[in-house]
Amino acid sequence: MGRKLIECFDKKIIYMCGINGILGIENPQKGKLFLTKMNAKMAHRGPDDDGIFTDTNIAIGQTRLSIIDLSSAGHQPMWSNDKRYCIVYNGELYNFRELKFDLERATRGSDDKPYHFITSSDTEVIIAAYSRWGKDCLKKFNGMYGFAIWDTVKQELFIARDRLGIKPIYYTYKNQVLAFSSEIRSLLESEIVPRKLNSDALIDYLRYQTVHAPQTLVKDVVMLMPGQFMIANKNDIRIEKYWDINQFMPTKTIDTPYSEVCTKVNNLFEKAVQRRLVADVPFGAFLSGGIDSSAVVGMMSKVSDSKVKTFSVVFDDEQFSEAKYARIIANKFNTEHHEIKLTPNDFKNELNDALLAMDHPSGDGPNTYVVSKATKNAGITMALSGLGGDELFAGYDIFNRTLKLDKLKWLSGIPGISLVAKINKSLRPSVSSAKIAELLDLNSLNFKNTYPLSRQVLLEEQISKLLSEKNSSKNRVAEIIKNINGKSGNLLSAVGVAEISTYMQNVLLRDTDQMSMAHALEIRVPFLDYELVEYVIGLPDKYKIPLTPKKLLTDALGDLLPSEIVNRPKMGFTLPWKNWLKSDFKTLCETNLKLLGQNPHFNADELNSLWQRFLKDDPLVTWSRIWYLVVLQRWITENNIEV
Repeated sequence: MGRKLIECFDKKIIYMCGINGILGIENPQKGKLFLTKMNAKMAHRGPDDDGIFTDTNIAIGQTRLSIIDLSSAGHQPMWSNDKRYCIVYNGELYNFRELKFDLERATRGSDDKPYHFITSSDTEVIIAAYSRWGKDCLKKFNGMYGFAIWDTVKQELFIARDRLGIKPIYYTYKNQVLAFSSEIRSLLESEIVPRKLNSDALIDYLRYQTVHAPQTLVKDVVMLMPGQFMIANKNDIRIEKYWDINQFMPTKTIDTPYSEVCTKVNNLFEKAVQRRLVADVPFGAFLSGGIDSSAVVGMMSKVSDSKVKTFSVVFDDEQFSEAKYARIIANKFNTEHHEIKLTPNDFKNELNDALLAMDHPSGDGPNTYVVSKATKNAGITMALSGLGGDELFAGYDIFNRTLKLDKLKWLSGIPGISLVAKINKSLRPSVSSAKIAELLDLNSLNFKNTYPLSRQVLLEEQISKLLSEKNSSKNRVAEIIKNINGKSGNLLSAVGVAEISTYMQNVLLRDTDQMSMAHALEIRVPFLDYELVEYVIGLPDKYKIPLTPKKLLTDALGDLLPSEIVNRPKMGFTLPWKNWLKSDFKTLCETNLKLLGQNPHFNADELNSLWQRFLKDDPLVTWSRIWYLVVLQRWITENNIEV
């Protein structure tokens, strides 16, 4: 999804890419053969150009999509001017111009020499920064990136991923051979990784409709975590963390006036948006008419010299359409507004292609696929998104729910309260009553106990019935949040960090990358500017309590947003999936559930029972609890995964 802006012969070249590499294969010709196959599998990320560098023990490659010009400027792998370093890079470095200014000058009091740049790309800035500062260059970067640099002198590979995990890096390391890629499918195409299901990750998928990093559903394939880098040579690999969101949790009382906090949030958000307008080419923004997307569009209009292009998906059926709210914002900021009209049939017709585009299965991808395709077809190549606003500014129900549960901790000590909840579940069966019964069965209603249930799809009893083996796997979400300090006074920050580290990174960002890249559409996310994230996460609850929707954000923006947007009901993106699964997609569901029942890890009778209960409108079996099982089997089939 990475996009570059390179000046060449007074033209701008935009390209998006995927990266690959293998360290530990002595035969360069064999390495080139593997990389050629891996690049070909990622051609959708860059069909116009690709490049490979091979030498003894190392092979790295990249695929490129050039949109305006097909010249060779910016071709990767790219070399440093002294030919010591070779880089493949997927991403966008928003502060590359400031860093370039520093790098073109000698560092006072040191032996550092000015770097002589050959191109105008941020790719070369990364090489220059690494050559001067080594791994510490990462602390200076502001952007989204996944890159690998080969040092020909040390015979060492340096691989890094951005702080919030916007760009993916998958890898496998076995028998002193390291292979990495922007996509799992590319790794599978090499001869390095067996196509074998990671059975240990199945329970995580059943619980949360995804697999939490670093694990994936492919055995021996893992992810480099957000804010991590890897140093690898022919003997071993070493992984270190250079940024950790937990470090910014509030640890002391802050008495800063609320007005000053609002001013700081406004300034950081303005800078975040401004950084993402670095390109001199036309771009736009997704505009749903919600607070987050409206804030992005409003700030873009404030800092941009040109008219902002906005894109909204609208439906004829008012039940699904947010068109009127998007029009309010478009009119207020005089944007060049485009309404992309879709019908439910458009989604149904695109479903098969959306499933094929999934690099890793998820229960929440087709919507992003269809919207990305419609946006690209409307003539836009890059778009700003409001993703991340809910996580930072307490936009989800889970924030208020956690505050309420914390005040009700005394309930867990009342004799018989758990029995009452179980009776309620029997009399009024629903997903909600089932979760309440689970909650009241806990020893305590504190954050670390209650949060893992917040996004759980199937509960433990259901999972145990579905699987043929005993469920003994630890809860990955519980593992992730165990180091988060979820105490009264900073619960909202704790939930924010938990949301960022689980659902956002492992569902929203992963789906955004694979589904937008299927259409060569880049999506930028200003709410995930790390400076803004660090500041807002570091604020105690008293500044962020959502007495009104995302109060801190809307207060910080002042009169930028009209009251109709601030106080509107939260609609979300809903479609009649329940009806579709019972009609148009019924055969698709039954076929894949039957195949999944043949998987030795699953209980076929229980899968069929779950399906029949859904068909009979059992309130405990919603469409989402069926759909992600169908998606799982479809992904297994398409990728020839051995179970």
